[in-house]
Amino acid sequence: MGKRKLTTAISALLMAAACLMPLNALADDTGLIISAGAEKKLNKQASISVEGEFRSRNDFRTADRLSLSLTGQYKLTSWLKADAGYQLLIDNNIQKLSLNPEGTYNNWRPSYWATRHRVFASLTASYKLQRVSFSLRERYRYTYRPQHTTTRYDFDNSWWEDTDVSAKHKHTLRSRLKIDWDIPSCKFDPWVSVELFNSLSLDKTRIQAGVDYSIKKKHAFEVFYRYQIINEDDEEANAHYLGLGYKFKF
Repeated sequence: MGKRKLTTAISALLMAAACLMPLNALADDTGLIISAGAEKKLNKQASISVEGEFRSRNDFRTADRLSLSLTGQYKLTSWLKADAGYQLLIDNNIQKLSLNPEGTYNNWRPSYWATRHRVFASLTASYKLQRVSFSLRERYRYTYRPQHTTTRYDFDNSWWEDTDVSAKHKHTLRSRLKIDWDIPSCKFDPWVSVELFNSLSLDKTRIQAGVDYSIKKKHAFEVFYRYQIINEDDEEANAHYLGLGYKFKF
C-alpha cells in the first residue's frame, strides 16, 4: 500500500513540474548534480555540516561547477530554525564570442575555471498538518568574484592576448516554499519545492521534485529533478537537472 501511494505522489509531483515548464523546454540544457556531505549534531538545537557538490552542463558532457560549503544550523523554536555558512565555488565559465559591428568575429574567450566566494544566512519556518509539512525559507547570500586574468583570441590582429575580468559583487534573496509528505508504512518521503532568486529583479526560478530515503537515521539519500528558469543572465540557459545526494549524520 505504501509503494502505491508513493508512486501516485511522485507521478503527481512530476505532472505538476511539467505544467510549470515553458513550451520551449526541448531547447533547454541538461545536467547532473552530485553531492555528498556530513552533519554533526552538537546538541538538541545546534548542528554543523559540510558538503561537496559537482555539477555538469552541456547535456551532461561538460563539468560546470565544483563547490564546498560549511554550514551551521540552530533551532530557535519548534517551528523556526536559522543557519549561516560559507561556500567556495570553482566555476567552469562558458566561452564567449564577440562580433564587430559589421558582423565579423572580434574576440573569442575560451571557457576557463575561476573561483567565487559566497556567504549566506537564512531563516526557515515550518508547519506540519497531519503528515504534510510546509516550510518557507528566506535566505540572503552575498557572492564575490575576485578580479582575475584570462586569455582571448583577437581575430582582427590574429593573436592571443591577456584580458582582465573585473571583480564582481552580488546580493541575492532566495525565497523557497517546500512541501514534504510522510507516507505511512513507506521509507520514501516525496517532496516538491519552488524557489525564487531576486537581485533587484527576478533573476531565476527553481522548481524541484524529489524523494528522500534514510537508513537508521544516519545515512540520508536524496534523488531529485530540477528545472531552472533563467530570467536575467543571457549567458546561462534554462536547464533540466537530475540530482543525487548523500549525507552522513552523526
